[in-house]
Amino acid sequence: MSGAKDRMRHKKMRNQPSNMTYSSSQEFPNGEGSGGSAGQGYSRSQHTKGPSGYGQLQQASGWVRGRQDGPVPRDEVLPKYITASMFAKARAAEVNSMLKAVSKTTGSSHVFGALPKHMRRRAMSHNTKRLPRRLRELADRMLEKSHHAGQKEKKEQSKTKSRRARRRHGNLLLEFNRRQRKNKWLETHIWHAKRFHMLKKWGYCLGERPTYKCYRASYRAMSSGCLLQDMSYYCCLGLWGPEEQLMSALSRLTSKDTGPTFAAVLCVSGQREGNTLLYKADQYPHQPMGPAQFLWRPRNAESSLRQLWIWVHPTIKQELLSELQVVCQCFEAVSPPPSETPVEAGPSDQPSAPASSDLKSEPQHPGKKRKREGDGKEDKPAKKILGDGTRSPMTPVSWRSAENDIVINDLSMEIVRYRLIGPLSHAVLTETLLPATNTEIDIESTSSFWWPQHCKNKDSMSLHKQQADVFQLLKGVNSTSELPAGCVLGLTVDDPRLTLPKKRVTAALDLQAAQDVDEERRRDLTLRGVPAPCAQTALWDQDVRDNVTNNRVLEQEMNKMKRELLVPGSRLPVFPQSRVPILLVHQAGKQQGEERRGWGSGWDLLLPKGWGMAFWVPLVYRGVRVGGLQMSLKHSQNKCLPHFPHEFPDCPAGVRFQEEQEVELLNKFKRRPPAKRTNYIKHGCLAPFRCPWQRLTEEWEKIVKQDGEEGKLQSAEMEGVISQSGEDTPPTSAFTVLRSRKVLRQLSVWSKPSSARNSRVPRGCLPTPLLNTASAMELQAQWRHCLVWVRVCVLGKGLPTLHTMLCVPTAEDLQQLRKDPRSIGPKEPRHKDHLQHLLKRRSKRHKASPQFPASKKDEGTPAAVNKDSSSSSAPKDNQDSVVTSTHPNLSTSISKGAESAVESSSATDLSDSCKEYVRGLWPEPLPSVSSHCSRVTLGWVTQGDFSLATGNGEALGFVSLTGLLHMLLSQPADQRGSVLVRNPTSLQYRYARLHVEA
Repeated sequence: MSGAKDRMRHKKMRNQPSNMTYSSSQEFPNGEGSGGSAGQGYSRSQHTKGPSGYGQLQQASGWVRGRQDGPVPRDEVLPKYITASMFAKARAAEVNSMLKAVSKTTGSSHVFGALPKHMRRRAMSHNTKRLPRRLRELADRMLEKSHHAGQKEKKEQSKTKSRRARRRHGNLLLEFNRRQRKNKWLETHIWHAKRFHMLKKWGYCLGERPTYKCYRASYRAMSSGCLLQDMSYYCCLGLWGPEEQLMSALSRLTSKDTGPTFAAVLCVSGQREGNTLLYKADQYPHQPMGPAQFLWRPRNAESSLRQLWIWVHPTIKQELLSELQVVCQCFEAVSPPPSETPVEAGPSDQPSAPASSDLKSEPQHPGKKRKREGDGKEDKPAKKILGDGTRSPMTPVSWRSAENDIVINDLSMEIVRYRLIGPLSHAVLTETLLPATNTEIDIESTSSFWWPQHCKNKDSMSLHKQQADVFQLLKGVNSTSELPAGCVLGLTVDDPRLTLPKKRVTAALDLQAAQDVDEERRRDLTLRGVPAPCAQTALWDQDVRDNVTNNRVLEQEMNKMKRELLVPGSRLPVFPQSRVPILLVHQAGKQQGEERRGWGSGWDLLLPKGWGMAFWVPLVYRGVRVGGLQMSLKHSQNKCLPHFPHEFPDCPAGVRFQEEQEVELLNKFKRRPPAKRTNYIKHGCLAPFRCPWQRLTEEWEKIVKQDGEEGKLQSAEMEGVISQSGEDTPPTSAFTVLRSRKVLRQLSVWSKPSSARNSRVPRGCLPTPLLNTASAMELQAQWRHCLVWVRVCVLGKGLPTLHTMLCVPTAEDLQQLRKDPRSIGPKEPRHKDHLQHLLKRRSKRHKASPQFPASKKDEGTPAAVNKDSSSSSAPKDNQDSVVTSTHPNLSTSISKGAESAVESSSATDLSDSCKEYVRGLWPEPLPSVSSHCSRVTLGWVTQGDFSLATGNGEALGFVSLTGLLHMLLSQPADQRGSVLVRNPTSLQYRYARLHVEA
């Protein structure tokens, strides 16, 4: 027997019992083995033989594997008699050894060793369901033990509750409250979670888009129907104090150049809602924070104090709150009042879900049922979280000043805000809402509800009737866009659940009711808007909001009363606690430009917290289409308005959004294999995942500075545009977005061709000066490092996408467009990937060098490229030339020496600035972002798509103010505003028309 077979046989038989003996050719003449102690070779001395004895016999006589030929004599195999005691003792030892061998794991300590080799699979190591059922439990335990190796073992609690038990109202409510600790839930979260793709963003769980296809249907709803959105994630900050002190403090955060401020006449009266742009205190036009909506409470003759609500995006809430505390000098925090026990408790009254550290001190025994929370008589039932569930009960929400009488309140999640978009928004509201009825209340009676006390005031009842009449006039309005922008209507309505239809219906205009409306009053409503006294509502009072929230009729009680009706389907009686104060705020449609003016108008519905679903379901039953964050972006795009924070690159929130977007797009790009993704270096796209606005504004300042007073750009050397040393020039000042209404109107007129300048001029605007070099230089000197918000319409085919380049057309391009208006456009020559060329050259050199053979592991790595470029500098080929600019006023041709410098600098800095080189992307530092391609880059697109309104591609983006003025001066009068667009993944330029919206 060979040594390998001997060792293998010894390994297999090492766990066999010591009483097992094997016959040899010496004991059995015919070479047969009896295989046990029951043969003739059985003796007492053989019980002591173990593996060593087995080996001695094997060496003496040898071992023959397999079945032997020849008959076996029966008298030699079977004994004539046996000793029962000795036989049983031997069999018992064999059974014990067999059980020990079976229960003992193999050397690798895996369950898979219990399986035969033909049943073992590699996937069993991470998917225990591929194992037989008898081994899955053991495999799961071993897998969990390996995960927790080195950690402190915790006692596992058994999951004894079934799904039915977990779905009970009490248990489900505790689970929902626990999940609201990290991210805030809107009151419509459960409704959205069943129908939408949810997204955790800005500290909220928000619906991004529906799970069904409804993109075109949502656009039709905004154009001819009604689209419903939950805007309750917007944060509300309340200010309370004397009007003069509030005006003085808030004037430091705004500027009249950007539009209406907090001091607008119509807004101060409370008749209209205003929109403004907030800046850091006394920092205009630099350091913007973001847009805001504000609403003043109408003046009250009984008090000289005013109240103001400011609605902002959640990303700038803390920044604005800090600025308000500085300008208002409100640094003294007001401790929150002691919590009570209402029917629907707020966040401070909520018993949070039990954590591992909050469990009872009694030991937990696995396998036994734990006591369900709330089983005891003293335990209070869980309450639903209304408002901000992530806020601690001791967190202050109010601040006051020791210098003045101003008080700041944080009203986030205290007011529910719904947005209805479309021409039928007012029709949906008139069908859903019903002004409060049964206003005759006994004056002597007392009630704990707010409405009976409110009805005792005759002035309040007179105002309520006036508001109800104005609300009835809305039935005679054909479209929401006919009303003045921002008008406000306060109202008190009945619970809309009382008039909920049995089936879902589609709201439509009531032509009969429109004919019954007084035409003169309707015309006065569309021209002047809602009267200022009708904007008053009880929703401004904190006590009224708490009373309405705490005394709301629960859905369970409402359904119980419906079941007890004598006539099924009839209307329930109105309860004293079913009156809800609301506020209707009109939202203006498209106001910029001349096409589709008034598109996208609608209403905002403001409610007290706790009543979200009570109004949401009746609105849905009127046939509205529900949208999410995606439709909010498309709504802003169709209205030609910048969407926050996407189109605010100079705000801190916009900078954070751009960084997050770059990381997301880069990770998506890396997930694809190199052969299946776009090589942006060959497409001439330096930054496909972000927009280097600072570099763009600085380079255009250099280009125009080199031009001088002659108006023509001189030939610039490569050192002036591209930093060969790889060091970026420190910016003199941060860029800003131009938001001056006066300058934007001037640019809007200049960017139009001469054939389109006969459009009407807005009332009160001064005549625009002519475009010449002097006016352009004056404007450029006043607004340096500025970006201009523009709208781009593709003239022919083409669909602009994210980060599409906006380029300046050459004189030849404009001549081609004049000859053939249907011309596709020029094409960008394919660029040379110098980094890939250096990697290939390095691998060839290592293959040719016998002293330093190239290893496959080192080929194509950044370190290898760095070593190759630093060790030797080989001459570049003539074919490695970079595409030069063909602009007549910008000759940026790159010589071979400059090209060699670019390649050497890219290879040298590859390991320093970009340790992980990504194929197809330019590493830092980037070359010139404006003159890198054959057409000079003017700006980039921030959002673009196919416009369902115009039937072609439209995009919104930013361009450099200096570059825009330079382009307009060099273009003919009848072709001003013509630009070229090119997608990052394409080499084809397409003609487009640029519009400056003002």
